[in-house]
Amino acid sequence: MPKQNKPTQAELEILSVIWERETATVREVHEVINAQKPTGYTTVLKLLQLMDEKGLVERDRANRAHVYRAKIKRNETGKQMLSDVLQKIFGGSALKLVQQVLETETTTAEDLKEIRRMIREAEKKGEIK
Repeated sequence: MPKQNKPTQAELEILSVIWERETATVREVHEVINAQKPTGYTTVLKLLQLMDEKGLVERDRANRAHVYRAKIKRNETGKQMLSDVLQKIFGGSALKLVQQVLETETTTAEDLKEIRRMIREAEKKGEIK
C-alpha cells in the first residue's frame, strides 16, 4: 500500500464496515458508524468520496444508491500498519511488540495455545529468522 494511501482512523472505521459486508451504501456505512458514535451522513459521504479518490474504495455508479467496495484488503492493510508500528515504536523487535501485547491485553488460554501452534508451524517452515 503506497504511503499516501494509508487509511486514517476514520477511514479504517469505514473500511471495517465495508470489509465485513463486502459492499455497502453510504446509508449502510452511516448506520453502523453512527450507532458507535454520532456522525453525520454527509461526513460519511465525504469521507467515502475522499477514500475513492485515494484508491481505498471504489464506487459502483450503476445504481441510484452508490455502492462502495474496498480496493485494499484487510489483511494487507493490517500487515502494513503493523510493520509500521513494529519499526517506529519497537525498533523492529517482534519480541518487544509481543511483550507489549501480552502485558497490555487479556490473553485467553486458547489464544496462547494458538500462538504456540503458530510458532511451531513457523519454525517447521523455516520462517523464524
